[in-house]
Amino acid sequence: MILHVAGLDKFIPPFVRLVEDEFKEEEHQFWFTGSVEKYPVEQNEAIYVCGDGIWGKLAGYTELVMQLHSARKVMLHGLFNIRLVLVLALCPWLLSKCHWIIWGGDLYQFSKAGNTWRSCIKEALRRFVIRRVGHLVTYIKGDVELARQWYGAKGIYHECIMYLSNVVDPKMIRELSPASDHDGFSILLGNSADPSNNHIEALERLLPFKDQPFKIYAPLSYGDQNHAKKVISQGKAWFGDRFIPMTDFMPFEHYLGFLKSIDIAIFNHQRQQAMGNTITLLGMGKTVFMRSDVSHWRFLTGLGIKLNDVENLELCRIAPVEAKENAHVVRSYFSRATLVKQFSDIFEG
Repeated sequence: MILHVAGLDKFIPPFVRLVEDEFKEEEHQFWFTGSVEKYPVEQNEAIYVCGDGIWGKLAGYTELVMQLHSARKVMLHGLFNIRLVLVLALCPWLLSKCHWIIWGGDLYQFSKAGNTWRSCIKEALRRFVIRRVGHLVTYIKGDVELARQWYGAKGIYHECIMYLSNVVDPKMIRELSPASDHDGFSILLGNSADPSNNHIEALERLLPFKDQPFKIYAPLSYGDQNHAKKVISQGKAWFGDRFIPMTDFMPFEHYLGFLKSIDIAIFNHQRQQAMGNTITLLGMGKTVFMRSDVSHWRFLTGLGIKLNDVENLELCRIAPVEAKENAHVVRSYFSRATLVKQFSDIFEG
């Protein structure tokens, strides 16, 4: 069987349903940590959720060790869990059959690691595991290059768009909507309250255009809420009521409708992040600004997609012909059929 190991997150329940719908269900087992209440999955013979408390964790990780040994392949959905990393470090013979599905944040822990003894031990364990993991799964080739550079990763690279959040459904987007039907510009700033969005720097770049008509929408319901307060304070100070913080979670269908109303998106991340938002907006023909020194810039431009550099920020919409070309590329590559084919190759290989 194929074992999937993950911390429950918004990407995981849809992924479980994808596996159940598209692949032989009896061949897949799932081992999860996290909150079933927040990210509901139906617990059954194929799905094991690690319990809380000392005894719950002891039973859970004992079950994990047994499943890791009996699995034909292991899919590691992110490498955030240091207990999982420790288990793998103590059982290095398992690593050749492990597939690390790189989320981004797990990779970029390298740049965030401190100098404390605890951080040094964690990074030493991660380096031991990542160096030996047999397979690297992502669609951002630049992240694979960083894994090799930072951790000495030697695994085989498998191109895969990984989750349904990276799939653009033409039925949901429908016709191209490159421009909104209002005066001025609607600007999306970032995708979360994570400081890696570099909100303040992006807001500063918008100051020269302060006299032009626009509204700034900043999704801040997810991530560091202390940072969110700083962003709200600065945004209001500089732009008043034209800065609109979005502090409540929004159902996906409503959020999709909101994205249709956006003219310009500014993603000032210094690492691979916000790809689901980026892909959806490009599929709608929207104008996207991001940093040109990040791995996903190279990936997207390599597909032939027209992006804009935040270093040269200006308030203008992408040309209609470029919007149409971007949407065509996105809808062709980031499809459910592509995702299923890529995972079929991994599962059957």
